[in-house]
Amino acid sequence: MVRLARLPAFDRSADAVDAPRVPRLRTRYYAFLSYSHKDKQLADWLHRELEKFRVPHSLAGKLTANGVVPRRLSPIFRDQQDLSAGADLGEEIKAALAASQFLVVLCSPEAANSRWTNAEIENFKRTRPEGCVLAAVAAGEPFASDIPGREAEECFPPALRYKYDRRGHQTTKRAEPLAADFRDSGEGKRLAFLKLVAGMLGVGLDELVQRDTTRRHRQMAWLAAASLGGMAVTSTLAVTAIQARDEARDQRKEAEGLVAFMLGDLKDKLEPIGRLDALDGVGSRVLAYYKNQDAAELTDAALLQRSRALSLMAEVAANRGDLSTAYALYREAALGTAEAVRRNPDDPQRLYDQAQNAFAFADIALRRGQTTNAEGAFREYKRLADKMVAIEPDNMKWRMEVQNADANLAVVLTAQRRFPEAAAQWAQAFRMIEALTTADPTNRDYQQSLAESLAWYADAEKDAGNLKRATELREQDVALLTRLMSDRHGDVSWRQKLIPAERGLANLYAFQSRMPEALTHMRAAVATGDQLTSVEPDNSKWLAFAAKAKTNLAELLLLTGAANEAAQFNEWACNTIAGVLRKDSTVQDWRGILRDCWLNRAQIAAVRGNSASALTSGDRAIDVAKTIKNTDPTLDRFNLAKAYRVVGDIQRANGNSNGAKVAWQAGLSLIPPGIAERPAEAQIHIELLDRLGRSAEARPLRQQLERAGYKYPTLRIG
Repeated sequence: MVRLARLPAFDRSADAVDAPRVPRLRTRYYAFLSYSHKDKQLADWLHRELEKFRVPHSLAGKLTANGVVPRRLSPIFRDQQDLSAGADLGEEIKAALAASQFLVVLCSPEAANSRWTNAEIENFKRTRPEGCVLAAVAAGEPFASDIPGREAEECFPPALRYKYDRRGHQTTKRAEPLAADFRDSGEGKRLAFLKLVAGMLGVGLDELVQRDTTRRHRQMAWLAAASLGGMAVTSTLAVTAIQARDEARDQRKEAEGLVAFMLGDLKDKLEPIGRLDALDGVGSRVLAYYKNQDAAELTDAALLQRSRALSLMAEVAANRGDLSTAYALYREAALGTAEAVRRNPDDPQRLYDQAQNAFAFADIALRRGQTTNAEGAFREYKRLADKMVAIEPDNMKWRMEVQNADANLAVVLTAQRRFPEAAAQWAQAFRMIEALTTADPTNRDYQQSLAESLAWYADAEKDAGNLKRATELREQDVALLTRLMSDRHGDVSWRQKLIPAERGLANLYAFQSRMPEALTHMRAAVATGDQLTSVEPDNSKWLAFAAKAKTNLAELLLLTGAANEAAQFNEWACNTIAGVLRKDSTVQDWRGILRDCWLNRAQIAAVRGNSASALTSGDRAIDVAKTIKNTDPTLDRFNLAKAYRVVGDIQRANGNSNGAKVAWQAGLSLIPPGIAERPAEAQIHIELLDRLGRSAEARPLRQQLERAGYKYPTLRIG
């Protein structure tokens, strides 16, 4: 099921280009080695052995419960500094933990008593499954603290001994981490090392030991062969060549099936985890297989697999905020799917693959504010979906594509400010997907489409001024996503959707002056955003979602008088969105967060009595707002008008009545006459008219808001 492209909503968020930045590591680590510095000698050896270990060729590339087996276990992160002088884990350590797939804890009585080792385990366990933490026993005894009189021998730090729940809180349940015994009385260094490696790779210890033994024997055989002279060397080379030939033949035999598996089941298993590097690795591996093959000579199946790999890498690039690279990859993928359709125009699966690329073009165009391009791509998407249904009318997957295409075209109605028509179209789409979900409640695609339809339907009703109905729909949306996230623990796709859902519900409560409920749900959106960005700190979409939620929360806190707390959330958002925009400044919704960041800064400074800083930030908000070109230009004008309203209020508080009037008049001049206004837009219009002494003109708009139950408070400055 294709996700629906989202128009930038009328919401407040923020960014600052010149705000202080928190240093963050970008390197991905296979493992983080945690240890007490008193165990440095063994840590040095283990770190060296892990980094130089080469996975047996026959195991590399295989799929295990831990993902695709890599060729090397590098890089391994190891803290080289003494942390005893600090008060907390440093930002570099936290970033390295977040960027590591596994945590290897070197366990000893010293490590068990080290609060830094325990803090590293605790930090890692809050965002990772229990199986990602492995223990290397160097000295002492595991769980000796449970044995009276032997407590001092305990080698497991407290955080290693207990399980953590899905909220990141320590429980009373005892954990059973995979432990490799490096003690002299234990398994011995080599066997313990292989046990540790087997745990990370997700393979059986016996299999790895056998492969390692075989490799060592092979190395010894080579040395012996070298001593026998030329004839022995020639014989050995001949045997090796035969083995290589047989191995290549077997690899070719399995390659096509492996590629299909990687782009199918494996991708589906990796997507819920949310790690972009894992998905990128799948696409890169498939493309590497096809690199030296002539695309014109590829079979139909190979041509489609290559295009799917390109689309997967394009999706990763888009999630990282690199829309230019994503667009180029989608174009290359579309060339392949178009050729596949040309070869067999009546194959609905090929039409489906081509339709996904058409949707991607529309999504990128929308994010860049290119409405005309988006509409053309959506109509092509709709044409392909209709053809799929015409070929196989009983296929519910194809019918879902038609429903998605119709829903996305409703986006155009919203961009044209035909709000009642958009709400009616969404009501129709919602009834269809609700019926499908009722008939097959276990279908994940139906559940996803139901959640998306609820979100869009709620926004359409909000735009049409039906706040009560919009609130009911958003409440259903949040409840559905919360249940789905609980049922499918670890699937980040539901958690990602929950951020705008909670934020949308919070804003609806705020529009009705239900501020306690609004703050509760906005804080929930912020908490969910923090959880996601800790899993994948390089996902630009998640970072932008989190930043938008925090700027929204900052505005609500300002309205309740909590300026200091508002400033903290707003500054995080400013720092974050600054980094996101450096990746791609063409995404208009991100620029909207930048605008709202400066607007929040202006109001925070004004409330604190810093008029100079308030005016500077307000002017920056105006400058940014002037550069934004969304799919709905009128929305951009209202947002700019709001910035002028805030600057005028600051001027009035400073005693500059003439400057205030000029700013308010500039804002009012931006509002086109005779157009349909959303409730939040109507409020901006009313505020500007009131400030210019034209309250009589505002009366019809005020009555419209009263009928809708809209009571959003206004921040009083001065």
